[in-house]
Amino acid sequence: MRRRVSRPLAAAAFAAAFLGAACFTGCDLSVLWSRRSHLTDIVSEMIPPEWSFVGTVLPLLWTTVQMSVTGTVLGAALAVPAAMVCAGPLPGPRALKKLARFGIQLLRSFPALILALLATFFLGIGAFAGTAAITVYTFAIITRLTYEDMESAPLGPYTALQALGAGPVRAFVHSVFPEIAHAYLTNALYLLEGNVRHSAILGYVGAGGIGLLLNEKVSWREYGKVGMILILLFLVVYGMEALSAVLTRLVQHELTISPTGRRLLIGAAAGLFAFCTLTLPSPDLSRTSLRMVRVMLDGMLHPDLELLLRLDSSGLAYLLLETAAMALVGTCVGVVVAVPLSFLGSGRFFPAPVAWFFRTVVAAVRSVPSLIYGLIFIRVCGPGSFTGVLTLAVCSVGLLCKRFSEAIDALDLRSVYALEAMGVSLPARILHAVFPQLVPQITSGTLYRFDVNIREASVLGLAGAGGIGAPLIFAMNQYAWNEVSTLALGMIFLAWLVDLVSSNCRKIS
Repeated sequence: MRRRVSRPLAAAAFAAAFLGAACFTGCDLSVLWSRRSHLTDIVSEMIPPEWSFVGTVLPLLWTTVQMSVTGTVLGAALAVPAAMVCAGPLPGPRALKKLARFGIQLLRSFPALILALLATFFLGIGAFAGTAAITVYTFAIITRLTYEDMESAPLGPYTALQALGAGPVRAFVHSVFPEIAHAYLTNALYLLEGNVRHSAILGYVGAGGIGLLLNEKVSWREYGKVGMILILLFLVVYGMEALSAVLTRLVQHELTISPTGRRLLIGAAAGLFAFCTLTLPSPDLSRTSLRMVRVMLDGMLHPDLELLLRLDSSGLAYLLLETAAMALVGTCVGVVVAVPLSFLGSGRFFPAPVAWFFRTVVAAVRSVPSLIYGLIFIRVCGPGSFTGVLTLAVCSVGLLCKRFSEAIDALDLRSVYALEAMGVSLPARILHAVFPQLVPQITSGTLYRFDVNIREASVLGLAGAGGIGAPLIFAMNQYAWNEVSTLALGMIFLAWLVDLVSSNCRKIS
Protein backbone atom coordinates (compact mmCIF):
# COMPACT_ATOMS: atom_id res chain seq x y z
CA MET A 1 0.00 0.00 0.00
CA ARG A 2 2.81 2.37 0.82
CA ARG A 3 4.29 1.90 -2.63
CA ARG A 4 0.98 2.77 -4.34
CA VAL A 5 0.73 5.98 -2.38
CA SER A 6 4.34 7.00 -2.91
CA ARG A 7 4.20 6.94 -6.70
CA PRO A 8 1.39 9.50 -7.15
CA LEU A 9 2.94 11.71 -4.50
CA ALA A 10 6.32 11.41 -6.19
CA ALA A 11 4.77 12.24 -9.58
CA ALA A 12 3.04 15.30 -8.15
CA ALA A 13 6.22 16.46 -6.42
CA PHE A 14 8.20 15.95 -9.61
CA ALA A 15 5.67 17.92 -11.70
CA ALA A 16 5.76 20.77 -9.20
CA ALA A 17 9.57 20.75 -9.15
CA PHE A 18 9.73 20.77 -12.95
CA LEU A 19 7.30 23.67 -13.33
CA GLY A 20 9.06 25.62 -10.61
CA ALA A 21 12.46 24.99 -12.21
CA ALA A 22 11.15 26.01 -15.64
CA CYS A 23 9.85 29.30 -14.25
CA PHE A 24 13.02 29.91 -12.26
CA THR A 25 15.25 29.44 -15.33
CA GLY A 26 13.06 31.67 -17.50
CA CYS A 27 12.21 29.01 -20.07
CA ASP A 28 10.40 30.68 -22.96
CA LEU A 29 10.23 28.77 -26.24
CA SER A 30 8.76 31.82 -27.98
CA VAL A 31 12.14 33.54 -27.55
CA LEU A 32 13.89 30.59 -29.19
CA TRP A 33 11.35 30.54 -32.02
CA SER A 34 11.50 34.28 -32.63
CA ARG A 35 15.30 34.15 -32.84
CA ARG A 36 15.56 30.86 -34.74
CA SER A 37 17.11 32.66 -37.70
CA HIS A 38 20.22 33.29 -35.62
CA LEU A 39 20.66 29.55 -35.19
CA THR A 40 20.04 28.74 -38.85
CA ASP A 41 22.48 31.48 -39.87
CA ILE A 42 25.21 29.96 -37.69
CA VAL A 43 24.61 26.50 -39.12
CA SER A 44 24.58 27.79 -42.68
CA GLU A 45 27.90 29.56 -42.12
CA MET A 46 29.45 26.25 -41.05
CA ILE A 47 28.55 24.72 -44.41
CA PRO A 48 30.70 24.28 -46.37
CA PRO A 49 33.55 24.04 -43.86
CA GLU A 50 36.99 25.50 -44.51
CA TRP A 51 38.86 22.43 -45.73
CA SER A 52 42.16 24.30 -45.74
CA PHE A 53 41.95 24.42 -41.94
CA VAL A 54 42.49 20.64 -41.61
CA GLY A 55 46.25 20.92 -41.15
CA THR A 56 45.79 23.19 -38.14
CA VAL A 57 43.15 20.97 -36.53
CA LEU A 58 44.67 17.50 -36.85
CA PRO A 59 47.63 17.89 -34.42
CA LEU A 60 45.35 19.28 -31.71
CA LEU A 61 42.76 16.61 -32.42
CA TRP A 62 45.44 13.95 -31.96
CA THR A 63 46.34 15.49 -28.61
CA THR A 64 42.68 15.25 -27.62
CA VAL A 65 42.62 11.53 -28.49
CA GLN A 66 45.97 11.04 -26.76
CA MET A 67 44.68 12.50 -23.49
CA SER A 68 41.50 10.42 -23.73
CA VAL A 69 43.24 7.09 -24.29
CA THR A 70 45.96 7.52 -21.68
CA GLY A 71 43.64 9.06 -19.08
CA THR A 72 40.95 6.40 -19.51
CA VAL A 73 43.33 3.44 -19.29
CA LEU A 74 45.21 4.81 -16.28
CA GLY A 75 42.03 5.81 -14.47
CA ALA A 76 40.38 2.44 -15.10
CA ALA A 77 43.49 0.54 -13.98
CA LEU A 78 43.80 2.51 -10.75
CA ALA A 79 40.09 2.05 -10.05
CA VAL A 80 40.37 -1.71 -9.42
CA PRO A 81 42.52 -1.59 -6.24
CA ALA A 82 40.59 1.46 -5.05
CA ALA A 83 37.30 -0.39 -5.52
CA MET A 84 38.70 -3.31 -3.51
CA VAL A 85 39.31 -0.91 -0.64
CA CYS A 86 35.81 0.58 -0.93
CA ALA A 87 33.82 -2.65 -1.34
CA GLY A 88 32.04 -3.52 1.89
CA PRO A 89 32.16 -7.35 1.72
CA LEU A 90 35.92 -7.46 1.06
CA PRO A 91 38.30 -7.43 4.05
CA GLY A 92 39.60 -4.16 5.41
CA PRO A 93 38.97 -1.65 8.21
CA ARG A 94 35.47 -0.18 8.00
CA ALA A 95 36.82 3.27 8.82
CA LEU A 96 39.18 3.08 5.85
CA LYS A 97 36.34 1.99 3.57
CA LYS A 98 34.17 4.91 4.65
CA LEU A 99 37.04 7.34 4.19
CA ALA A 100 37.82 5.94 0.73
CA ARG A 101 34.17 6.18 -0.34
CA PHE A 102 34.02 9.75 0.90
CA GLY A 103 37.09 10.59 -1.16
CA ILE A 104 35.58 9.04 -4.28
CA GLN A 105 32.37 11.02 -3.72
CA LEU A 106 34.41 14.23 -3.47
CA LEU A 107 36.15 13.54 -6.77
CA ARG A 108 32.87 12.63 -8.50
CA SER A 109 31.42 16.00 -7.55
CA PHE A 110 33.55 17.90 -10.06
CA PRO A 111 33.48 17.86 -13.87
CA ALA A 112 36.62 17.17 -15.86
CA LEU A 113 37.03 20.85 -16.75
CA ILE A 114 37.32 21.88 -13.09
CA LEU A 115 39.78 19.05 -12.43
CA ALA A 116 41.79 20.17 -15.48
CA LEU A 117 42.01 23.75 -14.26
CA LEU A 118 43.19 22.52 -10.86
CA ALA A 119 45.76 20.27 -12.56
CA THR A 120 47.24 23.22 -14.44
CA PHE A 121 48.18 24.86 -11.13
CA PHE A 122 50.37 21.87 -10.25
CA LEU A 123 51.43 20.46 -13.62
CA GLY A 124 51.51 23.55 -15.81
CA ILE A 125 49.73 24.35 -19.06
CA GLY A 126 49.44 21.57 -21.61
CA ALA A 127 48.28 18.04 -22.38
CA PHE A 128 49.89 16.48 -19.31
CA ALA A 129 47.51 18.41 -17.04
CA GLY A 130 44.57 17.42 -19.24
CA THR A 131 45.57 13.76 -19.11
CA ALA A 132 45.83 13.95 -15.31
CA ALA A 133 42.33 15.43 -15.15
CA ILE A 134 40.85 12.70 -17.38
CA THR A 135 42.65 10.08 -15.28
CA VAL A 136 41.16 11.39 -12.03
CA TYR A 137 37.70 11.83 -13.60
CA THR A 138 37.72 8.28 -14.97
CA PHE A 139 39.16 6.88 -11.74
CA ALA A 140 36.34 8.36 -9.63
CA ILE A 141 33.53 7.09 -11.87
CA ILE A 142 34.93 3.62 -12.54
CA THR A 143 35.77 3.11 -8.85
CA ARG A 144 32.18 3.85 -7.84
CA LEU A 145 30.71 1.55 -10.48
CA THR A 146 33.20 -1.23 -9.78
CA TYR A 147 32.81 -1.41 -6.02
CA GLU A 148 29.02 -1.46 -6.46
CA ASP A 149 29.45 -4.41 -8.87
CA MET A 150 31.74 -6.12 -6.35
CA GLU A 151 29.13 -5.82 -3.63
CA SER A 152 26.49 -7.47 -5.81
CA ALA A 153 28.79 -10.28 -7.01
CA PRO A 154 28.59 -13.74 -5.36
CA LEU A 155 31.33 -13.99 -2.73
CA GLY A 156 31.13 -17.72 -2.01
CA PRO A 157 34.13 -18.62 -4.22
CA TYR A 158 36.14 -15.75 -2.72
CA THR A 159 35.48 -16.98 0.82
CA ALA A 160 36.29 -20.57 -0.18
CA LEU A 161 39.64 -19.61 -1.73
CA GLN A 162 40.58 -17.64 1.37
CA ALA A 163 39.67 -20.63 3.54
CA LEU A 164 42.06 -22.72 1.43
CA GLY A 165 44.90 -20.32 2.22
CA ALA A 166 44.81 -17.94 -0.76
CA GLY A 167 45.64 -14.29 -0.03
CA PRO A 168 43.00 -11.57 -0.46
CA VAL A 169 44.42 -10.32 -3.76
CA ARG A 170 44.82 -13.77 -5.26
CA ALA A 171 41.35 -14.81 -4.12
CA PHE A 172 39.93 -11.63 -5.64
CA VAL A 173 41.68 -12.14 -8.99
CA HIS A 174 40.43 -15.71 -9.34
CA SER A 175 36.89 -15.34 -7.99
CA VAL A 176 35.43 -11.82 -7.80
CA PHE A 177 37.11 -10.13 -10.77
CA PRO A 178 35.91 -12.70 -13.35
CA GLU A 179 32.35 -11.99 -12.16
CA ILE A 180 32.64 -8.23 -12.72
CA ALA A 181 35.09 -8.17 -15.64
CA HIS A 182 32.41 -7.77 -18.30
CA ALA A 183 30.75 -4.83 -16.55
CA TYR A 184 34.13 -3.28 -15.71
CA LEU A 185 35.40 -3.38 -19.29
CA THR A 186 32.06 -2.21 -20.68
CA ASN A 187 32.08 0.79 -18.32
CA ALA A 188 35.68 1.61 -19.28
CA LEU A 189 34.86 1.51 -22.99
CA TYR A 190 31.78 3.66 -22.45
CA LEU A 191 33.87 6.23 -20.58
CA LEU A 192 36.48 6.20 -23.34
CA GLU A 193 33.83 7.48 -25.76
CA GLY A 194 32.75 10.23 -23.39
CA ASN A 195 36.30 11.24 -22.52
CA VAL A 196 36.96 12.23 -26.13
CA ARG A 197 34.22 14.84 -25.78
CA HIS A 198 35.47 15.92 -22.34
CA SER A 199 39.03 16.25 -23.63
CA ALA A 200 37.80 18.42 -26.50
CA ILE A 201 37.06 21.34 -24.15
CA LEU A 202 39.94 21.07 -21.67
CA GLY A 203 42.03 23.42 -23.79
CA TYR A 204 39.64 26.16 -22.66
CA VAL A 205 41.51 26.21 -19.32
CA GLY A 206 44.93 25.53 -20.85
CA ALA A 207 44.92 21.76 -20.43
CA GLY A 208 45.74 20.85 -24.03
CA GLY A 209 43.70 19.48 -26.91
CA ILE A 210 41.43 21.15 -29.39
CA GLY A 211 39.25 23.03 -26.90
CA LEU A 212 41.02 26.40 -26.95
CA LEU A 213 41.03 26.54 -30.76
CA LEU A 214 37.37 25.56 -30.94
CA ASN A 215 36.34 28.16 -28.38
CA GLU A 216 38.46 30.79 -30.14
CA LYS A 217 36.84 30.21 -33.54
CA VAL A 218 33.32 30.24 -32.04
CA SER A 219 34.08 33.49 -30.20
CA TRP A 220 35.49 35.07 -33.37
CA ARG A 221 32.51 33.79 -35.37
CA GLU A 222 34.73 32.00 -37.86
CA TYR A 223 32.03 29.38 -38.34
CA GLY A 224 33.57 27.83 -41.45
CA LYS A 225 36.55 26.80 -39.34
CA VAL A 226 34.22 25.73 -36.53
CA GLY A 227 32.44 23.49 -39.01
CA MET A 228 35.74 21.90 -40.03
CA ILE A 229 36.67 21.23 -36.39
CA LEU A 230 33.26 19.72 -35.62
CA ILE A 231 33.33 17.47 -38.69
CA LEU A 232 36.71 16.05 -37.72
CA LEU A 233 35.61 15.71 -34.10
CA PHE A 234 32.48 13.88 -35.26
CA LEU A 235 34.55 11.46 -37.33
CA VAL A 236 36.78 10.72 -34.33
CA VAL A 237 33.86 10.25 -31.94
CA TYR A 238 31.92 8.17 -34.46
CA GLY A 239 34.94 5.96 -35.09
CA MET A 240 35.59 5.64 -31.36
CA GLU A 241 31.98 4.64 -30.73
CA ALA A 242 32.05 2.08 -33.54
CA LEU A 243 35.28 0.59 -32.17
CA SER A 244 33.86 0.63 -28.65
CA ALA A 245 30.71 -1.15 -29.84
CA VAL A 246 32.76 -3.93 -31.42
CA LEU A 247 34.98 -4.29 -28.35
CA THR A 248 31.93 -4.32 -26.07
CA ARG A 249 30.41 -7.16 -28.09
CA LEU A 250 33.69 -9.04 -27.78
CA VAL A 251 33.77 -8.47 -24.02
CA GLN A 252 30.18 -9.65 -23.66
CA HIS A 253 30.85 -12.70 -25.90
CA GLU A 254 28.31 -11.57 -28.49
CA LEU A 255 31.09 -11.63 -31.10
CA THR A 256 33.78 -14.28 -31.42
CA ILE A 257 37.36 -13.83 -32.54
CA SER A 258 40.19 -16.28 -33.07
CA PRO A 259 42.95 -16.55 -30.42
CA THR A 260 45.41 -15.00 -32.88
CA GLY A 261 43.05 -12.12 -33.59
CA ARG A 262 42.53 -11.61 -29.87
CA ARG A 263 46.27 -11.42 -29.28
CA LEU A 264 46.68 -8.96 -32.14
CA LEU A 265 43.85 -6.83 -30.78
CA ILE A 266 45.34 -6.76 -27.29
CA GLY A 267 48.76 -5.96 -28.74
CA ALA A 268 47.35 -3.12 -30.85
CA ALA A 269 45.53 -1.66 -27.83
CA ALA A 270 48.65 -1.92 -25.67
CA GLY A 271 50.74 -0.33 -28.43
CA LEU A 272 48.29 2.56 -28.81
CA PHE A 273 48.29 3.19 -25.06
CA ALA A 274 52.09 3.04 -24.89
CA PHE A 275 52.49 5.42 -27.82
CA CYS A 276 49.93 7.90 -26.44
CA THR A 277 51.55 7.82 -22.99
CA LEU A 278 55.20 7.99 -24.05
CA THR A 279 54.61 10.89 -26.45
CA LEU A 280 52.90 13.08 -23.86
CA PRO A 281 54.77 16.32 -23.14
CA SER A 282 56.48 16.56 -19.78
CA PRO A 283 54.74 18.53 -17.02
CA ASP A 284 55.84 22.08 -16.31
CA LEU A 285 56.55 22.18 -12.57
CA SER A 286 58.13 25.64 -12.60
CA ARG A 287 55.02 27.23 -11.07
CA THR A 288 54.62 24.59 -8.39
CA SER A 289 56.02 25.33 -4.93
CA LEU A 290 55.36 24.42 -1.33
CA ARG A 291 54.36 28.02 -0.65
CA MET A 292 51.65 27.82 -3.32
CA VAL A 293 50.36 24.57 -1.85
CA ARG A 294 50.30 26.05 1.66
CA VAL A 295 48.40 29.14 0.47
CA MET A 296 45.92 26.94 -1.37
CA LEU A 297 45.33 24.64 1.62
CA ASP A 298 45.01 27.57 4.00
CA GLY A 299 42.35 29.16 1.80
CA MET A 300 40.50 25.88 1.30
CA LEU A 301 40.38 25.31 5.07
CA HIS A 302 38.84 28.75 5.64
CA PRO A 303 35.69 29.01 3.49
CA ASP A 304 34.19 32.40 2.71
CA LEU A 305 31.21 32.49 5.11
CA GLU A 306 29.91 35.73 3.63
CA LEU A 307 29.48 34.02 0.25
CA LEU A 308 27.80 31.10 2.02
CA LEU A 309 25.23 33.31 3.75
CA ARG A 310 24.64 35.76 0.89
CA LEU A 311 21.03 35.59 -0.36
CA ASP A 312 21.27 37.50 -3.66
CA SER A 313 21.99 36.06 -7.10
CA SER A 314 25.72 35.86 -6.34
CA GLY A 315 25.21 33.80 -3.19
CA LEU A 316 25.90 30.08 -2.94
CA ALA A 317 22.27 29.09 -2.37
CA TYR A 318 21.08 30.88 -5.51
CA LEU A 319 23.89 29.45 -7.64
CA LEU A 320 23.17 25.90 -6.48
CA LEU A 321 19.44 26.32 -7.06
CA GLU A 322 20.06 27.70 -10.54
CA THR A 323 22.40 24.81 -11.38
CA ALA A 324 19.92 22.19 -10.16
CA ALA A 325 17.00 23.85 -11.97
CA MET A 326 18.89 23.98 -15.26
CA ALA A 327 19.85 20.31 -14.91
CA LEU A 328 16.29 19.22 -14.07
CA VAL A 329 14.56 21.02 -16.94
CA GLY A 330 17.30 20.18 -19.45
CA THR A 331 17.15 16.49 -18.53
CA CYS A 332 13.36 16.30 -18.78
CA VAL A 333 13.25 18.03 -22.16
CA GLY A 334 16.03 15.74 -23.36
CA VAL A 335 14.06 12.65 -22.34
CA VAL A 336 10.93 13.83 -24.16
CA VAL A 337 12.89 14.33 -27.38
CA ALA A 338 15.14 11.27 -26.98
CA VAL A 339 12.38 8.66 -26.63
CA PRO A 340 10.83 9.07 -30.11
CA LEU A 341 14.27 9.55 -31.70
CA SER A 342 15.39 6.28 -30.12
CA PHE A 343 12.57 4.41 -31.83
CA LEU A 344 13.32 6.11 -35.15
CA GLY A 345 16.94 4.97 -34.77
CA SER A 346 15.99 1.36 -34.11
CA GLY A 347 16.12 -1.09 -36.99
CA ARG A 348 13.57 -3.26 -35.16
CA PHE A 349 10.73 -0.82 -35.87
CA PHE A 350 11.86 1.12 -38.94
CA PRO A 351 13.73 0.26 -42.15
CA ALA A 352 17.51 0.05 -41.85
CA PRO A 353 18.25 3.20 -43.94
CA VAL A 354 15.87 5.27 -41.79
CA ALA A 355 17.39 3.90 -38.57
CA TRP A 356 20.94 4.51 -39.83
CA PHE A 357 20.09 8.11 -40.76
CA PHE A 358 18.68 8.97 -37.35
CA ARG A 359 21.49 7.21 -35.50
CA THR A 360 24.02 9.19 -37.51
CA VAL A 361 22.23 12.45 -36.73
CA VAL A 362 22.19 11.62 -33.03
CA ALA A 363 25.88 10.66 -33.13
CA ALA A 364 26.64 14.04 -34.71
CA VAL A 365 24.68 15.78 -31.95
CA ARG A 366 26.54 13.75 -29.33
CA SER A 367 29.98 14.56 -30.75
CA VAL A 368 29.76 18.29 -30.00
CA PRO A 369 30.98 19.26 -26.50
CA SER A 370 28.41 20.88 -24.20
CA LEU A 371 30.38 24.10 -23.82
CA ILE A 372 30.28 24.66 -27.59
CA TYR A 373 26.51 24.28 -27.61
CA GLY A 374 26.41 26.85 -24.85
CA LEU A 375 28.52 29.30 -26.83
CA ILE A 376 26.23 28.85 -29.84
CA PHE A 377 22.92 29.09 -27.97
CA ILE A 378 24.05 32.22 -26.16
CA ARG A 379 24.23 33.93 -29.55
CA VAL A 380 20.65 32.85 -30.18
CA CYS A 381 18.93 33.46 -26.82
CA GLY A 382 21.42 35.65 -24.98
CA PRO A 383 23.04 34.99 -21.61
CA GLY A 384 21.09 33.36 -18.80
CA SER A 385 19.96 30.03 -17.45
CA PHE A 386 17.55 29.43 -20.37
CA THR A 387 20.61 29.03 -22.57
CA GLY A 388 21.90 26.46 -20.07
CA VAL A 389 18.61 24.56 -20.25
CA LEU A 390 18.73 24.40 -24.06
CA THR A 391 22.35 23.25 -23.99
CA LEU A 392 21.72 20.50 -21.44
CA ALA A 393 18.60 19.39 -23.32
CA VAL A 394 20.50 18.93 -26.58
CA CYS A 395 23.38 17.14 -24.83
CA SER A 396 20.89 14.90 -23.01
CA VAL A 397 19.28 13.90 -26.29
CA GLY A 398 22.61 12.61 -27.60
CA LEU A 399 23.44 10.43 -24.60
CA LEU A 400 19.91 9.22 -23.84
CA CYS A 401 19.21 8.24 -27.45
CA LYS A 402 22.23 5.96 -27.32
CA ARG A 403 21.11 4.32 -24.07
CA PHE A 404 17.46 4.01 -25.08
CA SER A 405 18.32 2.63 -28.53
CA GLU A 406 20.48 -0.06 -26.95
CA ALA A 407 17.60 -0.94 -24.60
CA ILE A 408 15.16 -1.13 -27.53
CA ASP A 409 17.50 -3.42 -29.47
CA ALA A 410 17.57 -5.80 -26.48
CA LEU A 411 13.77 -6.01 -26.08
CA ASP A 412 11.72 -9.19 -26.24
CA LEU A 413 9.30 -8.43 -29.10
CA ARG A 414 7.09 -11.53 -28.94
CA SER A 415 4.23 -9.53 -27.44
CA VAL A 416 4.68 -6.88 -30.15
CA TYR A 417 4.42 -9.51 -32.87
CA ALA A 418 1.31 -10.95 -31.24
CA LEU A 419 -0.39 -7.56 -31.24
CA GLU A 420 0.70 -7.00 -34.85
CA ALA A 421 -0.92 -10.27 -35.84
CA MET A 422 -4.13 -9.00 -34.22
CA GLY A 423 -4.05 -5.88 -36.42
CA VAL A 424 -3.03 -3.41 -33.70
CA SER A 425 -1.41 -0.21 -34.99
CA LEU A 426 2.30 0.51 -34.47
CA PRO A 427 1.78 3.35 -31.94
CA ALA A 428 -0.54 1.14 -29.89
CA ARG A 429 1.93 -1.76 -30.02
CA ILE A 430 4.71 0.49 -28.77
CA LEU A 431 2.51 1.94 -26.02
CA HIS A 432 1.20 -1.38 -24.66
CA ALA A 433 4.00 -3.86 -25.41
CA VAL A 434 7.22 -1.87 -25.57
CA PHE A 435 6.96 0.94 -23.05
CA PRO A 436 6.26 -1.32 -20.06
CA GLN A 437 9.56 -3.10 -20.78
CA LEU A 438 11.44 0.18 -21.25
CA VAL A 439 10.33 1.91 -18.05
CA PRO A 440 13.29 0.65 -15.94
CA GLN A 441 15.82 1.64 -18.62
CA ILE A 442 14.20 5.05 -19.15
CA THR A 443 14.17 5.70 -15.40
CA SER A 444 17.76 4.58 -14.96
CA GLY A 445 18.98 6.56 -17.97
CA THR A 446 17.12 9.70 -16.88
CA LEU A 447 18.55 9.59 -13.35
CA TYR A 448 22.03 8.98 -14.70
CA ARG A 449 21.77 11.88 -17.14
CA PHE A 450 20.45 14.17 -14.42
CA ASP A 451 23.51 13.31 -12.34
CA VAL A 452 25.74 14.11 -15.33
CA ASN A 453 23.87 17.34 -16.07
CA ILE A 454 24.45 18.63 -12.55
CA ARG A 455 28.17 18.57 -13.34
CA GLU A 456 27.75 19.79 -16.91
CA ALA A 457 25.63 22.71 -15.70
CA SER A 458 28.45 23.77 -13.42
CA VAL A 459 30.64 24.29 -16.50
CA LEU A 460 28.16 26.15 -18.68
CA GLY A 461 28.54 29.34 -16.67
CA LEU A 462 31.71 29.90 -18.69
CA ALA A 463 29.47 30.43 -21.71
CA GLY A 464 27.25 32.86 -19.79
CA ALA A 465 24.60 30.20 -19.16
CA GLY A 466 24.31 30.63 -15.40
CA GLY A 467 25.06 28.20 -12.61
CA ILE A 468 27.93 27.78 -10.19
CA GLY A 469 30.68 26.95 -12.69
CA ALA A 470 31.73 30.44 -13.76
CA PRO A 471 32.16 31.83 -10.21
CA LEU A 472 34.17 28.75 -9.27
CA ILE A 473 36.53 28.97 -12.23
CA PHE A 474 36.92 32.74 -11.89
CA ALA A 475 37.75 32.30 -8.19
CA MET A 476 40.35 29.65 -9.06
CA ASN A 477 41.95 31.87 -11.69
CA GLN A 478 42.12 34.72 -9.15
CA TYR A 479 43.58 32.41 -6.47
CA ALA A 480 40.67 33.27 -4.17
CA TRP A 481 40.88 29.90 -2.44
CA ASN A 482 38.47 30.77 0.36
CA GLU A 483 35.76 31.42 -2.26
CA VAL A 484 36.82 28.26 -4.10
CA SER A 485 36.36 26.32 -0.86
CA THR A 486 32.82 27.60 -0.36
CA LEU A 487 31.78 26.96 -3.95
CA ALA A 488 33.40 23.50 -3.96
CA LEU A 489 31.56 22.58 -0.76
CA GLY A 490 28.35 23.64 -2.47
CA MET A 491 29.05 21.41 -5.46
CA ILE A 492 29.86 18.48 -3.18
CA PHE A 493 26.63 19.00 -1.26
CA LEU A 494 24.62 19.24 -4.48
CA ALA A 495 26.18 16.04 -5.86
CA TRP A 496 25.44 14.23 -2.59
CA LEU A 497 21.85 15.46 -2.62
CA VAL A 498 21.35 14.29 -6.21
CA ASP A 499 22.71 10.84 -5.29
CA LEU A 500 20.26 10.68 -2.40
CA VAL A 501 17.29 11.72 -4.55
CA SER A 502 18.29 9.29 -7.32
CA SER A 503 18.53 6.34 -4.93
CA ASN A 504 15.06 7.12 -3.52
CA CYS A 505 13.63 7.46 -7.04
CA ARG A 506 15.01 4.04 -7.95
CA LYS A 507 13.33 2.54 -4.88
CA ILE A 508 9.99 4.07 -5.86
CA SER A 509 10.26 2.87 -9.47
